[in-house]
Amino acid sequence: MTTTISTRGPGVHTDRRRVLRIGPVSGVVRTRQLLVPLITLVALVLVSAASLGRGDYPIGLTDVLRTLVGIGDPTQQFIVTELRAPRIVVGVLVGLALGISGALIQTFARNPLASPDTLGINAGASAAAVAVIVLGGSSSSAGQLLGGLGLPVAALAGGLLTALLIFGLAWRKGVDGYRLILVGVGLSSVGLAGVDWLLTRSDITDAAAATVWLTGSLNARTWDQAWPLGIALAVLVPVALAMSRQLGVLQFGEDTARALGIRVGAAQAVVVLVAVSLAAVSVAAAGPVGFVALVVPQVAVRLAGGSRPPLLASALLGALLVVGADLLARTVLPVALPVGIVTAVIGAPYLLWLLVRGRRAIT
Repeated sequence: MTTTISTRGPGVHTDRRRVLRIGPVSGVVRTRQLLVPLITLVALVLVSAASLGRGDYPIGLTDVLRTLVGIGDPTQQFIVTELRAPRIVVGVLVGLALGISGALIQTFARNPLASPDTLGINAGASAAAVAVIVLGGSSSSAGQLLGGLGLPVAALAGGLLTALLIFGLAWRKGVDGYRLILVGVGLSSVGLAGVDWLLTRSDITDAAAATVWLTGSLNARTWDQAWPLGIALAVLVPVALAMSRQLGVLQFGEDTARALGIRVGAAQAVVVLVAVSLAAVSVAAAGPVGFVALVVPQVAVRLAGGSRPPLLASALLGALLVVGADLLARTVLPVALPVGIVTAVIGAPYLLWLLVRGRRAIT
């Protein structure tokens, strides 16, 4: 059963909401929060299909769709499902992970500047992963085994360790958003310095492999990267969605959350663990794809409305941004670039705008 509520604020703006009741359970659902994810999902499917058809062997959109349902030409089916689909699937999963991770961190810190990029979580995960690539020695069989099996674990461990350091250093009877960012920026510099040191200590083959990975790229991605990332998201995304109510209360502060019956310490620990894990597994699969986790949640909250970044809209917009940036990098630009460079070009001006906007708000 649904009931429509129309609330009118200042001016002519109307916020239409539906109260959904299923037995004793009820909740408020805003129309925009349903339409934005739906429209984004349709756009994501179309952009993904277009990306599957672009390459040295062009395939029309109709043929791509026919191939995906199993009635295409055998040659086209091999090209789409074995050569191009893993790249697109990894891009979608990385975008989903970064979008949700950014939304969780920004809601927890109550600061639009907070993200795995600015807090140094990506830098910590990158430093640990580069250590596996460089110290493992990709030229040896043992190094190849270590790089294949240890890279996700190393990235996750590096991200978690960095997160523990950040919150430990930023804690002063609570977590202040700006202090959190300042500590994160400092630890990010330490992590990047560690990456530079590792590159200078490695041989040229391992340094080249690590440098390519550090740009954040979907090149040469296979199902070997897609399956572990998909399994990780199948575990982490439901946990993140289940924390939606606690996130809505935590944004009002710890005292309010405790008064409403939220176990603040446990809720914060779960949010941080899920957000860091999502960022770390995305780094392990495609390298540090920058600015997605920073930009997407703020775009989502402006499109869908509400008081905090919506998780579902952030996830789908993150996937759309990564896949769209990869398509742009491969087909529109005169030189094919890694997707991380394109997302950085998009996100860096947005970060500057947020900084200028925050300064004006303070003054």
